[in-house]
Amino acid sequence: MKNSFLAFLTVLIFANCAEPNIEQKAREIHERVLTLDTHVDINTANFTADRNYTMDLPTQVTLPKMEEGGLDVAWLIVYTGQDTLSEDGYAAAYENAIDKFDAIHRLTKEFAPDRIELATTSEEVRRIAATGKKVAMIGIENAYPVGTDLGRIKEFYDRGARYMSLSHNGHSQFCDSNTGERDDVWLHGGLSDLGREAIKEMNKWGMMIDLSHPSYESNMQTMELTRAPVIASHSSARALDPSVSRNLSDEELIKLAETGGVVQAVAFKGYLDSEKHSTYQEAADEILNQVMAEEGFERKSWGEVRQMPQDERDTYIAKYRELQAKAQPIIESEVTAPPVDVADLVDHIDYMVELIGIDHVGISSDFDGGGGVHGWMDASETFSVTLELVKRGYSEKEIEQLWSGNLLRVLDEVTAIAQQIQAEG
Repeated sequence: MKNSFLAFLTVLIFANCAEPNIEQKAREIHERVLTLDTHVDINTANFTADRNYTMDLPTQVTLPKMEEGGLDVAWLIVYTGQDTLSEDGYAAAYENAIDKFDAIHRLTKEFAPDRIELATTSEEVRRIAATGKKVAMIGIENAYPVGTDLGRIKEFYDRGARYMSLSHNGHSQFCDSNTGERDDVWLHGGLSDLGREAIKEMNKWGMMIDLSHPSYESNMQTMELTRAPVIASHSSARALDPSVSRNLSDEELIKLAETGGVVQAVAFKGYLDSEKHSTYQEAADEILNQVMAEEGFERKSWGEVRQMPQDERDTYIAKYRELQAKAQPIIESEVTAPPVDVADLVDHIDYMVELIGIDHVGISSDFDGGGGVHGWMDASETFSVTLELVKRGYSEKEIEQLWSGNLLRVLDEVTAIAQQIQAEG
């Protein structure tokens, strides 16, 4: 009996000591590895002299949040929503894209050159990070601003972009979107002829091709045609949530790995576990709406919020956050349904690593574009992901690969193939 009691005490002491040891180990690893997030949306109103990422803005990514959470590299996104396939549509999209390129350059060259620099190669990423600065990179979400002028691919490359998706939510001039699954209406049956030419142009200049928004047929045709590895900048495993068209099927993931590419698992609640998220959100919203009603606050859709003038939007978001914070303790005490969290994100990482190998999986947030899970709701909480990976048994080398090594390898390989294509004349 005495021996049993001593054995119980030993187990209890070990259990109490083990968790701090795991956290300490994770913090040391997090400090050493290069952490890279491939998808952070931006609003150019946050890139002015009076309002920019040096400040503590109500956005999920700022320099203070990156510094607090140990996020080293953020791919800032030149996003354009889909509109009509017309010259007027292309002209407006191009103007929007240039506005976002210019905003990113202002941040790195004018507002905070002592805290963040723009990188276009893996060598530059590592050089900048070694100085203690943060790193900005540029991705393009939707090739719609290219219009029909494929020369803009090289122009966007020269402006610093290193990946681009051929569509977003809606069929583009280049390919069908995943959104065709809603009504089974397709425009091209995959890639258009212009899309096939765009892939060749992207290969030629070293622009990584992003599969995160195009349709299954578009992606499979792209991977047959490309000479370089491809990426999915913010997608997860469809096998774990078949209802989400934005997730990639096993067939797409296997084909992606065959190109040598990488899929960046995304911390988007509704993509990781749509049913779990819906159950939790419905209960949480009931409480939040009650708190807002008591304060006389009219809740609006985020689409409506984005259309507000900047001052009005700031006021709305500040009040929304205040009421959200007020409701949170009630939500935590009364909502029994679990939220989608970091463990759900790493479930997708685990699945894809098992399916296609550790060399072909990475991590993304989709912050300020709808992303964020419980435990990793903004850049200041980035350590939580590393901690969960350590708990799952990933080694430091594997964590380095997931956070940045795989993506930067693909960038290097795409660059090398572009140089080869250019040499061929």
